[in-house]
Amino acid sequence: MAPLSLVAAGVNVLTKSFSLFSSASLARCSCAFTAAKPFSTSAGGPPKRPLTGYLRFAQEQRPQVLRQHPDFKANEVIKKIAERWRLLSPDQKRPFENAALVERNQYKLTMERYKEQLTPAQSLALEEEKRERRAKRKAIKKKRELTTLGKPKRPRLPFNIFMSEHFEEARGVTVAAKLKSLQEDWGKLSIMQKQVYVQLAEDDKVRYKNEMKTWEEHMLEIGRQDLIRIRERPARKTSKAGKRTKSKVTTKSKKTAAKKKPTAKKKTTAKKTTRTTKKA
Repeated sequence: MAPLSLVAAGVNVLTKSFSLFSSASLARCSCAFTAAKPFSTSAGGPPKRPLTGYLRFAQEQRPQVLRQHPDFKANEVIKKIAERWRLLSPDQKRPFENAALVERNQYKLTMERYKEQLTPAQSLALEEEKRERRAKRKAIKKKRELTTLGKPKRPRLPFNIFMSEHFEEARGVTVAAKLKSLQEDWGKLSIMQKQVYVQLAEDDKVRYKNEMKTWEEHMLEIGRQDLIRIRERPARKTSKAGKRTKSKVTTKSKKTAAKKKPTAKKKTTAKKTTRTTKKA
């Protein structure tokens, strides 16, 4: 074993190094971390949006539903609360909606005061975050609408089919570790072994094509032309006409070029005769 003096010396060296790191390096790291934070999550950010009447009701009913149905999952709890909200009369909903209205008016006042204190750069950052959240909500809403309308799922790639078949037996505990091991196993497969999954992916493409055709026909029937893909117009006649015109132009140009060539030869011969006469 090492003597106590050496151990004490090692402890002193470690404490000095940690003190130096905490004084200088941690200060730089903390500055970089605060600078990387988004504007809305920093200290003194914008006020939180108030809850709607339904969300206030859900916040009140959630503990009761969990006590009555302890084996319910999260989506089942939400469905139960939504069912209770639908059964309420307008008079029963009014207290929750009135409380939400009062909080919404208060939120507008606090938001106006908050915007008055912002710099131009901060106001621009706040508007950019609002646009991003709006676009994200719009994309989520559209995705939910397409799922409720029964839009077919996109065809899978060969590796995705391989991953879905062998995910449970893959090495690793976390999802990232399993994906890494599956990628390694996929790279070790031969071309013949991969061909099985390639053929399954081709069959899935045919499935997607047929299902999309019937789905788009159904969308036309219910008046949702906005969800149909833009199809290319047949341009066979125009392409043939274009080819014919091009061929005509090329043949004409060739004929004109053939006509011009002998004239050029005549001029050269005439020049040669003039030169010979001069020499004579």
